[in-house]
Amino acid sequence: MMGMVLRGVLRRYERPTRAPGPAWNRDSHGQRNLHRAGVLSIVSLLWGGGLLAQAAATAVNMQVKADQEEGLSKPIWNSFGYDEPNYTYSPNGKKLLGELAALSPLPVYIRTHNLFTSGDGSASLKWGSTNVYTEDASGKPIYDWTIVDRIFDTYQELGIKPLVELGFMPQALSIRPEPYRHNFPEGSIYTGWAYPPKSDQKWADLVFRFVRHLRERYGDVTTRSWLWEVWNEPDVGYWKGTQEEYFKLYDYAVDAVLRALPDAHVGGPDTTGPVGNNAAEFLRVFLEHCAHQRNYATGKTGAPLHFISFHAKGAPTLENGRVRMGMRHQLAAIQRGFEIVTSFPEWRDTPIILGESDPEGCAACSAEKHPENAYRNGPLFASYTVAILNQIDALAAKEHVNFQGAVTWSFEFENQPYFAGFRELASNGIDKPVLNAFRMLGLLGGRRLVVDSAGAVSADEVLKTGVRSRPDINAMATRQEREITILAWNYHDDDVPAVATSVSLSVTGMPPAVKQVLVEHFRIDDSHSNAFAAWQRLGSPANPSADEYRQLEDSAQLQQLASPQWRKATESQIRLEFTLPREALSLLRITW
Repeated sequence: MMGMVLRGVLRRYERPTRAPGPAWNRDSHGQRNLHRAGVLSIVSLLWGGGLLAQAAATAVNMQVKADQEEGLSKPIWNSFGYDEPNYTYSPNGKKLLGELAALSPLPVYIRTHNLFTSGDGSASLKWGSTNVYTEDASGKPIYDWTIVDRIFDTYQELGIKPLVELGFMPQALSIRPEPYRHNFPEGSIYTGWAYPPKSDQKWADLVFRFVRHLRERYGDVTTRSWLWEVWNEPDVGYWKGTQEEYFKLYDYAVDAVLRALPDAHVGGPDTTGPVGNNAAEFLRVFLEHCAHQRNYATGKTGAPLHFISFHAKGAPTLENGRVRMGMRHQLAAIQRGFEIVTSFPEWRDTPIILGESDPEGCAACSAEKHPENAYRNGPLFASYTVAILNQIDALAAKEHVNFQGAVTWSFEFENQPYFAGFRELASNGIDKPVLNAFRMLGLLGGRRLVVDSAGAVSADEVLKTGVRSRPDINAMATRQEREITILAWNYHDDDVPAVATSVSLSVTGMPPAVKQVLVEHFRIDDSHSNAFAAWQRLGSPANPSADEYRQLEDSAQLQQLASPQWRKATESQIRLEFTLPREALSLLRITW
């Protein structure tokens, strides 16, 4: 049944190839890429790796062992987040949320800032509001769930589960209410919403009434499956109180959540990447507080903590006019966070969620003003996303932690130019290549299979030098009934022309009764599943016509590299040959 559902999901995204596809070992598109890269490879000699680095990745052998499993395939990719909660119910927001919900049969989780922020419901970069709390002239609380209901009704309608972030501070509760609304990118964003409450009891009452309202509206079964957390990045300007004041905020909020919904799953603290000493120390002290210190709300020892969350960001730079990604920085933050968690016997087995896990730290900072963010529109964002998830999963296994998943802090931005270079999954309703990477990830399911790749870069190597000396050419594979799905990538930190890699892929350990299989090949690269490239081919229209928009929507879907092929299985083995350009992704689905 699971396989049938996944096949149904995939058919929604299938598009015919532009011309009849040749056999994979004679893939004309791949050969064109190989020729183009070969002509341009002289450019790469000016880049740090030199000729040796380019030549080292031109041929790679991979083996997928269909008879060797590594356990269930976990959906570590299926969480997303954004600052602007009011985009949830905008037309483009609902369209994108519907696409996220359709990624796989498993539910998607959504995390948003500003669920308690005061305002009229309008949104702008890094800003949103719900106006849940105001006070009358005598200071009596007034609660209004109108905008909150629009947000959560949308989630419920689409089958999405919230990772509910309790924040930020309503203007009437803030100890420093003015100025309140910021005007990003002008001035500081850390205004009145970032300050502690003037009354701990009023803060607790707000949280209690909020959770109780959601429980009454959506029911016990639904709300028990949600996740609840307190604030965002309290170790930096998002929290203008002290460390101890945050612990108090957490204790009162968690106590209120559990009084309103006793079976709720609560967690935090969603600090910034612990690669920095201040963030690392804040995370450590928070875990110490939850384990051993006096609870501000109950007076007892410790505080409930059902999951632990912190953030991890990469650090791209611009080198000689080209983007150089910083995967090492992101993975180092995750490693240190894992080490901090496992240093506490009380929390060693507690689920870990990366509350924001991204190539860098500012989704609302466009590539126009920050050219190091130019990776966002094309396949580089897609290949980075898949490659880092694989590295995190490997690191989690090595460190023996209970890694549950990573939140990709990307959604969409309203009233912005097409492909302006924001970190988003779609631009004006047009999906970017990175969303097709999640479509590929959504098609993995069942049991995880062992994969050996001669081109793989280990997590240890990434932690030492990044993905700089050679590309990470690897794959992940899963098996379901009568189906094997393989997701392969060719990732490098440096966004420079490079020779495409010839991949020789063998799938061994097939059931002896299987004599032939149907192989489908889907691709994300410079000309497949890439609406940004299609937009450029159209002349980068600022206001696409209706026909151009339809063309962009079509180009934005997951596309086949070639027509499906029937292939023979010989001695329980299938051999496939194809080329994989730099920063490209291939999804191979084998059915029988």
